[in-house]
Amino acid sequence: MKRILLYIHGKGGGPEEAAWYRPLFPGYAVRGVSYRDETPQSAAADIRAAYDTARWEGTVSLLAVSLGAYFAMTTLGDAEIERAFFLSPVTDMEALIADLMALAGVTEDELRKRKSIPVEGGEPLSWDYLQYVRAHPLRWTVPTDILCGEKDTLLPPGSVERFARRCGARLTILPGGGHWFHTVDELAFLRAWLRRMQTQKEGGGRA
Repeated sequence: MKRILLYIHGKGGGPEEAAWYRPLFPGYAVRGVSYRDETPQSAAADIRAAYDTARWEGTVSLLAVSLGAYFAMTTLGDAEIERAFFLSPVTDMEALIADLMALAGVTEDELRKRKSIPVEGGEPLSWDYLQYVRAHPLRWTVPTDILCGEKDTLLPPGSVERFARRCGARLTILPGGGHWFHTVDELAFLRAWLRRMQTQKEGGGRA
C-alpha cells in the first residue's frame, strides 16, 4: 500500500514547499496541500479533501508547520493518521488570540460587538474566528513528533510543552531557535531531526 505524507504549510507558505522535504522522506509520496486560510472552515474543507483523496490511495502521515498544524488537528482529529511531524505548531489558538487582543488593547466585549477589528501589521481580529476555536477544542491522539525553537516568541509561552504532555507527543526543542527554521544551522538541524525521528519508534517525552 502506498505511504503518503501530506505537507500542510504555515501562514504565508505554500504547497510547493513540499519539494524541500521529499528527499528526507524516502518511501513516501510527499504531497503539498493547498488550502484557503480566509476562515478556519475554508481551510478545513481543503485539508479534508486532500486527506480523503490520499486515504483512498494508501496510508497517510502528516508534516505540518505552525498554523498548518493547528488546521490539521482541528480538521483531522477523527481521521486515520499513521504519524505526524509538527514544526512550531500552534497548539493553543485561543491563548494566541488572547495575546493578540491584549497587544492591540481590544477586550472580548469590544470584539463581540464589532465582530472584526483591524490590527496594524497583522490579520484582523475576528469574533467568528474566536468562536470557531472555542467550538473546536483539539483532540489529538496521533503518534506525533514536535520540533520547536527555544526562542519562539510567536506562540504562547509553554503552550507546546503542555500540549505535548497532554497528548503524549515527543518534543524536541532547538536551543536558540525561533518560530521559523530558515538559517543554515536551523535547516541542518531540521533535516537531521526528521531523519532521526523516522528511525525511532513513536513515543512521548523529550527527544
